[in-house]
Amino acid sequence: MNNATSYSTWVEIDLEAIQNNVQWFQNFSGVDVMAVVKANAYGHGMIPVARAALQAGASWCGVARIEEAIELRAAGLNSPILVMGYTPPDRMEKAVAQGISMAVWHPGQIDLAASAAKAIGSSARLHLKVDTGMSRLGIQPEMVHRLAQKLAETPGVTFEGLFTHFARADEADPAPTDAQELHFQNVIEQLEKNGLRPSVVHAANSAASLTRPSAHFDLMRVGIAMYGLHPSDECSLPGAVRAALTWKAVLSQVKVLPPGRGVSYGHIYTTRSQEQIATVPVGYADGFRRTLGNQVLVAGKRVPVVGRVSMDQIMIQLDEVPGARAGDEVVLIGQQGEARMTAEDVAKIWGTINYEVTCAISARVPRVYLHETAWVTHPDRQL
Repeated sequence: MNNATSYSTWVEIDLEAIQNNVQWFQNFSGVDVMAVVKANAYGHGMIPVARAALQAGASWCGVARIEEAIELRAAGLNSPILVMGYTPPDRMEKAVAQGISMAVWHPGQIDLAASAAKAIGSSARLHLKVDTGMSRLGIQPEMVHRLAQKLAETPGVTFEGLFTHFARADEADPAPTDAQELHFQNVIEQLEKNGLRPSVVHAANSAASLTRPSAHFDLMRVGIAMYGLHPSDECSLPGAVRAALTWKAVLSQVKVLPPGRGVSYGHIYTTRSQEQIATVPVGYADGFRRTLGNQVLVAGKRVPVVGRVSMDQIMIQLDEVPGARAGDEVVLIGQQGEARMTAEDVAKIWGTINYEVTCAISARVPRVYLHETAWVTHPDRQL
């Protein structure tokens, strides 16, 4: 299928790049990898990405919500899955029944999970979340021992994991993360001393996976880096880790406009001379933000978006591409010839981060998967 004749705009996801990146982190660290596939795999497509990551050797999938975990199970993925955020009480029984691990940080959650487990004659797999300085979810370090004891003693509950989350591991200054890691190490030592350390201890996000071998523990949670996107400007990926996403569109019309012609809503851009203006069928409903200064690639050159971004279309100025015609490829994120427009480049224009750029690509933009292999579930293997 020719994507340029089948779609007006689409995203291509290179699943070989996902697999390459998972394998790189495994080889680099020597510990298990949790593929973080929350938020539709950061806009890349949760099910195909999770399958590719597990086939490449990832041991776990990490999600933010129980709905995401249930969707993975429905797709036939039998690997361990951790819901890293809040699980509503009415969904706990479903989580237990499907072998989905849940984060907890309050005694009431443990009681609810135990009740859900008792109702179906199973065991709830729980990971205790420790707030070492993110100040988001989690129990304070000084209260961990008491809750760990409750986890160990409560029937119907398996104290499977212990984890924390670093707030500033992607920054050049190591001091804040040093402090968080020290708090977490002290917690681990206390639990080990009392025979309460669970089998899975994890702390490293993508940035810490790259910069803090001391925080690798039993498992690394690789999110943004698995997609080949840099954790931050101060924490870059090595060259061997490749970006997986390319966002494309086509020129729907190319025309020559006379001087003084207003372009798009509000006429905030007016042609200064005779100009070649093209329309591209992508807009803010697709996730292409209504921001001034946007650029895209055409014929291997960066060209400006002119006028206001509308819901479904943008206009671009193509005087530097005199041979352009309707049907030609446009690259919004990715490489075209020698030119590149990265998610990080787009994020700078939009005043945000690369995470938000890819997560915001709308569901109406088709995802086309490159190098997708047949998915086979093996009863003797956790996939």
